[in-house]
Amino acid sequence: MKKTLIYIVVAAILLGLFVYKITSNKEEQKVVVAEVAKQVDKINVNVVTASRSDIDTDYSANGTFIPKAETNLSSEIAGRVISVLVKEGSRVGAGQVVATIKKDAIEVDMTQAQNNLQNAIIDNQRYENAFKTGGVTKQQVDNSRLQLKNAQAAVRAQGVRVNNATVRAGISGTINKRLIEPGAVVSPGTPMFEIVNINTVKLSVLVDESQVGRIQLGQVVKINVNVLPEDSFAGKITFIAPKADASLNFPVEIEVANNGQLKAGMYATAIFKTNHGAETQNMLTVPADAFVNGVSSGQLFIVDNGAAKMIKVTTGKVYGDKVQILAGLNGGEQVITSGQINLNDGSKVNIVK
Repeated sequence: MKKTLIYIVVAAILLGLFVYKITSNKEEQKVVVAEVAKQVDKINVNVVTASRSDIDTDYSANGTFIPKAETNLSSEIAGRVISVLVKEGSRVGAGQVVATIKKDAIEVDMTQAQNNLQNAIIDNQRYENAFKTGGVTKQQVDNSRLQLKNAQAAVRAQGVRVNNATVRAGISGTINKRLIEPGAVVSPGTPMFEIVNINTVKLSVLVDESQVGRIQLGQVVKINVNVLPEDSFAGKITFIAPKADASLNFPVEIEVANNGQLKAGMYATAIFKTNHGAETQNMLTVPADAFVNGVSSGQLFIVDNGAAKMIKVTTGKVYGDKVQILAGLNGGEQVITSGQINLNDGSKVNIVK
């Protein structure tokens, strides 16, 4: 009997403990649920603290080298190629003979044109003498003069054809491509050679609209070449496009003297000094990603008492991924850098980082 009573008491105690535990867990769950409910109404965001720092004000732009001069040399006449005097990689000077085209038929035409010219000279002289004595009319003399001019023009035209049978390089440079072989039949416009001059190369880059006003023609620019990290190069700005492209970037060309190491097509970076020689400047900046609808909008969200607050700022120059702030921030504000698409002015936020 006593054992039974003991069992009953122990069971009651265990039951009481079990009930207490369940009740306690329910209270804890209520607290957790309440906290989660609070967080559901908040939007997760990342923030940075607006602060002043020393910013590298040099502006860099990437691009590729292009030849200072290049030309595609084409045939001026129709005919069969007799000889090709250069090969790919050959260096040529302007006016140098690089190929010859058969000109037998052209020379026959030249002989005929010269004979016609001699006849025109004789006929014109006869008409001129006859006109002095009244033997021919003024119209006949004029016609003879016209025939003489036409004959002279025909000789000059054949002379051009004869000259074009000797193909000459239009610029000094290197044969980059040879597109013909001896025996090939060409016609006017047939490509024959590609000639490039890389004694001086040009680095072609695109400069952002916010920076183009800070560079000028003749300015010396440092050049870093990716495949030649140990070497230093410099060039001068020779061209700044007067019109931007569709992305509001301005094409800029920088001429660089070639010591033989640079090749057209190499990738390089131009470093523009844009702050009167100073390498850094202390300024208040925020990330470009923080702006709503782009940097040009000047709109930012900051965290104010746990809520998002939209503000308007005045921006300065863009330095890489950082934007200079001229007015609208004092420094120390928590600026939201992600999650803006889900925010409205006054939205509750939860700072993730």
